[in-house]
Amino acid sequence: MIRTVNESGVTAISLARPEKKNALTPAMQGDLIAAVNTAATDPTCRAILLRGEGDAFCSGFDLSLCRDDDNVLRELLSGLSRAIVALRAAPQPVVIAAHGAAIAGGCALLGGGDYVVTDAAAKIGYPVVRLGISPAVSAPFLLPHVGPAAARARMLDPTLIDGREANRIGLAHECAATAGEAASRAEQIAAELAAKPTVGLRATKQWLNELDGSDQAGAAERALSVSLGLVGSAEQAERLAQLWTR
Repeated sequence: MIRTVNESGVTAISLARPEKKNALTPAMQGDLIAAVNTAATDPTCRAILLRGEGDAFCSGFDLSLCRDDDNVLRELLSGLSRAIVALRAAPQPVVIAAHGAAIAGGCALLGGGDYVVTDAAAKIGYPVVRLGISPAVSAPFLLPHVGPAAARARMLDPTLIDGREANRIGLAHECAATAGEAASRAEQIAAELAAKPTVGLRATKQWLNELDGSDQAGAAERALSVSLGLVGSAEQAERLAQLWTR
């Protein structure tokens, strides 16, 4: 469910479950983390491109897997945190093509990117708060992108925003007119970054991570603990049960 292609210094990692809009499973997250870590240590990789196959970047967790087992949700939250940390920790610049939809866990992954491209019609946000699931796990990585005010609005309000609004608040760095143009533009940016001086880019990314605090493992762990603390709560169980009966 993860495909990796290496070409001209760019490692393109694709979420490859288009029939489910690239909804994340624990196994898929494990493969994503492994792919990012492999790219991070590959001397021929000078930029990483994360994208999704089909008509959406990522629709979040495959919550159907959690129906009979809360531990699966715990795995998904933990895997999401590790995936974002891996993207942030990779020494290469990470470009994300967030076309179509980046919802819940998919939106959280954007926090791992150094440069995010979306499209005008894309749907982006954290609707899972309606289900009693806290998106706190992504807070340490969302905050540096959009600032405190926008981070609060996005994490507390389940309303989805479009690509233009995501670009306006800083969640996406560019907004293309169409999904196809977003994909092409992300590829172009990754190729341009791969052609630039490697040592200088890596040193700059490391310094930026230090400045915004996204290199601090403790912050990610604390944020994850907030999200994990709600798993199995009565409120969450009630909201998820309503989801299953729709």
